[in-house]
Amino acid sequence: MSQPVTLGGRPMMPPPGVPVEELLIARFHGHARRLFWSALVLIGVFGATAYFYDNLPDGFENWMLLAAAGVLILMAVVVPYLTWRSRSYTITNRRVIVREGIGSRRRREVSHARGYTIAVHRGLLQRMWGAGTITLSNGVDAPLRLVNVPSVNLVHETLADQIEVSQILAHRDAQSGLGTPPPAGPPLAP
Repeated sequence: MSQPVTLGGRPMMPPPGVPVEELLIARFHGHARRLFWSALVLIGVFGATAYFYDNLPDGFENWMLLAAAGVLILMAVVVPYLTWRSRSYTITNRRVIVREGIGSRRRREVSHARGYTIAVHRGLLQRMWGAGTITLSNGVDAPLRLVNVPSVNLVHETLADQIEVSQILAHRDAQSGLGTPPPAGPPLAP
C-alpha cells in the first residue's frame, strides 16, 4: 500500500469535507538503461584521446583531436543525457504529472479522482531491466504514456492504490453532502 494504514488495514483518511493536502508520492525519470551506449562512447573517446594525444600522424594537430572528441561527446553523450533528463514523472496523492521538454516545457496530468485504466507494456529488454511502459487512459483525453518506467510493478501498484483511495474519498464526500472535493492545488515545483 502506498497510504499509511490503521491496525485494521484500511487507509487512514481525513474526516469528511476536510481538504486533503497534496502529497508527493514519487518523482522519477525513465529508466537510465538508454544511456548505456553513451557511457561506452564516453569511455572510448577518453581512451582514444589519451592514446592519440601527441601521437598523431603528420598533418594532424592535437587541437583537431580535441575538437573531434568534443563534438563526439556533445552529440553522443550530452544530447542523449539532456533528452533523458528532460522528461520527468511525478505521482502525488491527487494526480499523475508528466513534464517534458528542454527549452520549452510541456506538461500533462491525469487526476486519480476521475479514474483511468492502467495498461502496462513490457518488451524483452524492459523485462530484463525491470522497466516497462505504462499507459493511463480515462476514456476522454488522449492516453498519457509513462515510457520506460523503472520498477514498473511498484509504480503500477501505487497508481492502482491512489485511484482507489481518491475515488473512496470523492464518493464519501459526495455522499456526506459536504460539497465536492477541493480542486487540484497549485502546480508542484519541477
